[in-house]
Amino acid sequence: MSPRSIGLVSLTRHLGAWRAPGAGAAYRQLAEAVRLLILDGRLPLAARLPGERELAQALGLSRTTVSAAYGRLRDDGFLTGGQGAAARTSLPAGPGPGREAAPEVFTKSGLIDLTAAVLPADPNVHAAYVRALERLPANLPGHGYETAGLEELREAVAAGYRRRGLATSPGQILITHGAHNGLVHLLRLTTRPGAPVVFDHPTYPQAIDAMLAAGGRAVPVALPDGENEEGWDVEGLISACRSSGAAMAYLVLDHNNPTGRMMRASDRTRLLAGLKGSETLLVLDETLVELTLSGPPALSASAVDAPRMVRLGSMSKSVWGGLRIGWIRADRAVIQRLAQSRASFDLGVPILEQLAAVELLSDGGKALAVRRPLLRARRDHLRARLAERLPDWACPRPAGGLSLWARLPAPISSALTIRAEAEGLRLAAGPRFGVDGAFERRLRLPYTLPEDQLDEAVTRLARAAKKAGRGAKTVTATKPVAVY
Repeated sequence: MSPRSIGLVSLTRHLGAWRAPGAGAAYRQLAEAVRLLILDGRLPLAARLPGERELAQALGLSRTTVSAAYGRLRDDGFLTGGQGAAARTSLPAGPGPGREAAPEVFTKSGLIDLTAAVLPADPNVHAAYVRALERLPANLPGHGYETAGLEELREAVAAGYRRRGLATSPGQILITHGAHNGLVHLLRLTTRPGAPVVFDHPTYPQAIDAMLAAGGRAVPVALPDGENEEGWDVEGLISACRSSGAAMAYLVLDHNNPTGRMMRASDRTRLLAGLKGSETLLVLDETLVELTLSGPPALSASAVDAPRMVRLGSMSKSVWGGLRIGWIRADRAVIQRLAQSRASFDLGVPILEQLAAVELLSDGGKALAVRRPLLRARRDHLRARLAERLPDWACPRPAGGLSLWARLPAPISSALTIRAEAEGLRLAAGPRFGVDGAFERRLRLPYTLPEDQLDEAVTRLARAAKKAGRGAKTVTATKPVAVY
């Protein structure tokens, strides 16, 4: 397979509003913008970039400016290939000449990472593993390959759906390595190269990556972005699915990541009615369904069901990401096809983790009930601190989920992310949650850290926001930033 190339149109879309007046030399700003695209995964590694001359023409710059930007990226290890040769994206091997040292804040106060909207392990996780180890010997006489998952875990997951009003049997459940792994299995089963995949926009970054890795063609449908920032463009979703002939639509209706909004039951019914008779498989990512913090719980709205609806579940957000337990709920025929096709991809989930998951699912949601007030308090605390330090930012209060979707006063999300790194604060730029360079006026801010750490994060964020327009020097990170 030949190495991937990044087209000129694609690169310029990703760059978006990369240049800020008074923020320093154009070549330095361009280099920083390309570097961020590489670090947060919007540009794949070993991909060929457009030539200096054509990029200069597209951006209205001199070739000397683009050449200087590419040269800086080569010096820092983010591009390979000498001048005149094809420039390919890369990562630095380690500290080297020309790289600036990390500022004192890293060593004194430590890095604050806001790229991960996740909680530490539930206090019950360790006890669940202890009980799972006690039960492990009963499973050792078998071969240990449970393609669809342990029967008792599938029943425990099915019981959870039945409590929500969704009649479900163990035969409708496939246990996976998290919801993302479930999406990958579904894409392998349904999506062919070039096939359209519809999704709500913005969305979970790793889902976009999975769609593109499967060869799918991204078909985003924007979430309404009005004054109240609520709801979905239901008619737009129906039209996109029908006009494109999409085999799959991936939607996060229950506390969309990153916005936190939830689709009303009436809109779900309207969506299903509009897709009746279509061939589109409706894949709902319900990773955050149990994390309602305000208003009626999402579980009631999510009870709307249909034969061509598939649900992805996970314990990563509600219990612990390290557990790596998720599942797919679908029609029996779909589950059987998935179980058959997964053998060429993975051989199932470790037995010990499945036994621990059974233990954790048996508490009836008591542990999560304790966590919700904590998350609610942290959400409101972060909004209050942002209002004090950054009053020109708009931070709507989400109904649930684990993060705020802040609106910035200018399209500076990528530049702000670079400046924040120098302050010891790691962020995920708004465009990471979309395609074609969208969301430069947005920033996802998780509220999963303790309140004192959130206070320090806002302090650093405010400093970075001041510097974003002054072209301050930045720190070169040495590895891509994953977003969870």
